[in-house]
Amino acid sequence: MSDYVESDRLVLRQFTSDDADLLIELDSDPAVMRYLTGGEPSLSDDVVRDEVIPSLLAAYERWNGRFGLFAAYEKETGAFIGWFCLRPERTGPLDEVELGYRLRRDGWGKGYATEGSQALLDKGFTELGVSTVWGETMALNVSSQRVMQKVGMSVVAAVPTPDDMQGVEGAERGGFRFEITREQWERR
Repeated sequence: MSDYVESDRLVLRQFTSDDADLLIELDSDPAVMRYLTGGEPSLSDDVVRDEVIPSLLAAYERWNGRFGLFAAYEKETGAFIGWFCLRPERTGPLDEVELGYRLRRDGWGKGYATEGSQALLDKGFTELGVSTVWGETMALNVSSQRVMQKVGMSVVAAVPTPDDMQGVEGAERGGFRFEITREQWERR
């Protein structure tokens, strides 16, 4: 499996059918899932194996490997630290893509979210013909907001909390949509 993108300390690659346990372990950590599900695992192990992984693999095919959800590893240790995504909405234009990330707790506070996000922005704007990158986060998730700000993204709108996240701490405060355009990225 070839690497999708590299940074100084990270390698991002496509998930494989053998990677279900990585996602299951990541999503079973209450701290990781705090702002997504209120700390509960989002899906059963069987759903991850039988639906999520096949969906990720199908997305690589749909977008010819250009976009998707990518497993992130430390270069130095080879340890799985989480995932990053760079992908359009399922029926959206290919030049408007979402940036996202979910990291294991032992990867927090090391600058990995910023480093991986920057690598994806650079790839999107230089190689993939992307015109706009966006991301959304809850108002209480200040750490995620800081990552987006560090890579040059700025708030363009307040967004309501999705119905399936109403039980999550801070849901009543909604969230924010961040964006950066190719022109803004070039001016950085």
